[in-house]
Amino acid sequence: MRTTFKLCFLLFIGLSLFSCVTKKKYLSLQTQLDTANKDLGKCGESLNDYLNRLSACEQEKEKLKGDIRTAQNALQLREEQIADLREQISDIKSLRDKQVTQVGDLTVLSQSANENIRETLSQLEKKDKYIQLLQAAKTKADSINLALAVNLKGVLSEGLDDKDVEVKVDKTVVFVNLSDKMLFQSGSSNLTPRASEVLGKIAKIVESRPELEVMVEGYTDNVPIKNACMDDNWDLSVKRATSVVRVLQKNFNVNPNRLIAAGRGEYNTLASNSTDAGRSTNRRTRIIILPKLDQFYDLLNPNLAPK
Repeated sequence: MRTTFKLCFLLFIGLSLFSCVTKKKYLSLQTQLDTANKDLGKCGESLNDYLNRLSACEQEKEKLKGDIRTAQNALQLREEQIADLREQISDIKSLRDKQVTQVGDLTVLSQSANENIRETLSQLEKKDKYIQLLQAAKTKADSINLALAVNLKGVLSEGLDDKDVEVKVDKTVVFVNLSDKMLFQSGSSNLTPRASEVLGKIAKIVESRPELEVMVEGYTDNVPIKNACMDDNWDLSVKRATSVVRVLQKNFNVNPNRLIAAGRGEYNTLASNSTDAGRSTNRRTRIIILPKLDQFYDLLNPNLAPK
């Protein structure tokens, strides 16, 4: 009996010790869990901060890409103009060299011949001054056209497919080629809702430049057309051009004295009409922005040459 009592007492002592050790471990593990949860919360906050920074970097990257594309377009236009100006200067130098060579070949000169040479040299001097005037005018016009073309590209590129709109500088004018599918319903001169959007953007630029005129040219492919409203492709191209100038005048208040409507029919093609793609390219409307005629004639007036 006594032995049994001893055994029970020892068992009770062992269970008590085991219970104490287990509770201590539990409290230790609970503390570790709380610490881990706090660390996890801090990691979550750090992760959100890094995600926000990444998003800001992506937005800045897209903005920089847009700036690079704009700069590249401006650079390309400038290079084209520089090449054109160099070609003109080369032609002028070649012409002058030929004239100087012809004068140098005259070894025996009478008094009248000398007078003729002096007159020729005087005319050459006046011509050089006039050439300088034209070059200065062209440089100014090139700068204006470059700024105008870059402005148009920036405005028209928003929300439009590059295949539907094309802005170019050709000599002394800036022109915009617009596809027929963007402006007109098939086989008619009725404008689409999308046409009003793009013509409104062009009108905004045109209104800011009152010294320029606007010529609208309609083009078609060579597929014959004849119905109650159209006699042929000449008729269709003219009516499409007049539809555009009416919208510029009535909807966007462009001065009609600055507007010119012209139809080119199926001629002056850009591609072969033997394929669908070629015919689609040829069906277009060209909006040409050019100096007024009186300003152009002033450039050709010798009295305006520098003295």
